[in-house]
Amino acid sequence: MYIANKDSLKIDLFCCSSSIDPSELSYGNGGHGSGIRVIPLPCSGKIDILYLTKAFETGADGVAVVTCKKGDCRYLEGNLRAQRRVEAVDALLEETGLGRGRMVMIQLGEGGVEQVRREVEDFRSSIKASPRTAYAGDELELDTE
Repeated sequence: MYIANKDSLKIDLFCCSSSIDPSELSYGNGGHGSGIRVIPLPCSGKIDILYLTKAFETGADGVAVVTCKKGDCRYLEGNLRAQRRVEAVDALLEETGLGRGRMVMIQLGEGGVEQVRREVEDFRSSIKASPRTAYAGDELELDTE
């Protein structure tokens, strides 16, 4: 069982460094709070199911994969491969009892970095509101069956 402070959910954010500068996603300042770890990839298509599951094994409450715009992948279909892997892990989380919704793919849009930050904050809020999350005082307890 993993226990963390409810205000500091851990989010691992894998991002395509070919389409967005990982340093622009730094959450160390700007009021977004701590608990978000940015992990750059040369292409979102390089994300592996093992990386995604390992993020949860090491304590992440949620995992996001930021990809380039559909049709703009420098490596042709990297974002499409990433989509399939995110969907596979999300289904695996359902099977293990954590439920869907702890994995998300964020596609870079016209809003750029600010759009990605908004979507990450929406993702964080949805995890906090998840029915699989039970609050006990100032602690968060992930239900395990």
